[in-house]
Amino acid sequence: MTPLVFIDGDQGTTGLEVRQWLAGRTDLRLLQLPSEHRKSAAHRAEALNDCDIALLCLPDDAAREAVALVRRPGVRVIDASSAHRTAPGWVYGLPELEAAQPGRIASAGRVSNPGCYPTGALALLKPLIDDGLLPADYPLVIHAVSGYSGRGRPGLEDHEGAGAATAVPFQVYGLGLNHKHVPEIQQHAGLAHAPVFVPAYGHYRQGIVLTMALHLRLLPAGVTAARLHAALQARYAGQAFIELQSLDKEVDARRLDPRGLNGSNRLRLAVFEQERTGQVLLAAVFDNLGKGAAGAAVQNLDLMLGLSAVPHLEPGDSLGRVRAA
Repeated sequence: MTPLVFIDGDQGTTGLEVRQWLAGRTDLRLLQLPSEHRKSAAHRAEALNDCDIALLCLPDDAAREAVALVRRPGVRVIDASSAHRTAPGWVYGLPELEAAQPGRIASAGRVSNPGCYPTGALALLKPLIDDGLLPADYPLVIHAVSGYSGRGRPGLEDHEGAGAATAVPFQVYGLGLNHKHVPEIQQHAGLAHAPVFVPAYGHYRQGIVLTMALHLRLLPAGVTAARLHAALQARYAGQAFIELQSLDKEVDARRLDPRGLNGSNRLRLAVFEQERTGQVLLAAVFDNLGKGAAGAAVQNLDLMLGLSAVPHLEPGDSLGRVRAA
């Protein structure tokens, strides 16, 4: 039987993207509620229990309520909210986290999609901590700038609606240093202490640049930028969705464009260094609506359906369709 997938919240930012990425596929069926039934708990409960995989694109509280509505044991769930990212019994849906993760996702009944910012942070941190190159108690500071679509509908309305001309061009937030992504990063990276996380929104629709600065003098003896780069290279060799820039010492003229991978499920990592000061900058570029949301959800969906991956998600690929932004 062709698997039946229900997207609960298919009119939200992530839900609309997931629908677009799945458009035209013949290896699954989408169960969609008529517009007049989308907010009906009874109709949603029926759909949640009729499908094979429920993909939740909802706010946190609504996602928890949706999970509680699932009664049929055979229904599997992918939650794109942050409600279950550190919850016991849920498999963390970052396939590249470690070698065994794709298998865990493939056999899981409950999968929690990673947050957009944690996707980039964990891709950089986990290999370095696992290899002992970065101490688990390192005093990390993470900076990240996302497109305004990361705010969901309010961001789109502010920057694309009637008041777009007066929209704030750059906005740093999370200044209480208690952003909801911090526990997720700490837990799945294996950090001894919470990192300082400084997120921001820019006046562009989608895409993320995330950076972390390291001081080599605070790392174990003998750790260099080249060793950090080699650890990332070894971890992600053969990975379909992660690429690593070469370790280029002539980088003063380089720029990181947060929109560089928009419309794909790819994640680009880089290591930059300043030998004179012993400073290193780790960086990640990816689409907050792609690898940071809908693309990741489709990647996890396909693992759960037992389908093989393709190099990246573009229009016409077997994994789905996405609008180039």
